[in-house]
Amino acid sequence: QVQLVESGGGLVQPGGSLRLSCAASSSIFGINVMGWYRQAPGKQRELVAVIKGGGRTDYADSVKGRFTISTDVARNSVLLQMNSLKPEDTAVYYCNYNNGPRDIYWGQGTQVTVAS
Repeated sequence: QVQLVESGGGLVQPGGSLRLSCAASSSIFGINVMGWYRQAPGKQRELVAVIKGGGRTDYADSVKGRFTISTDVARNSVLLQMNSLKPEDTAVYYCNYNNGPRDIYWGQGTQVTVAS
């Protein structure tokens, strides 16, 4: 069992920045994929960004050029730097740990609200 704890959400004005952090209870070194997803009210959960073994990253088209995903293996953490935030980025953001079909975990989520 892996526990994931997100932090860094909050209220920010349009154009602002936030940095989300997800701390895992066990080592993330060498796992298949870690990522961030989000769910806005009334919408399905969607992929925001993932980082795969070897460091390859993938982003949703809506966040490319604005968000950056990275890992801090020493701290067992995955980070999401979010710049140039827009109101449509408002959602609950969830951390995901995926090391195979029987080894998938989710964090509890952190609220990000972009409003003036």
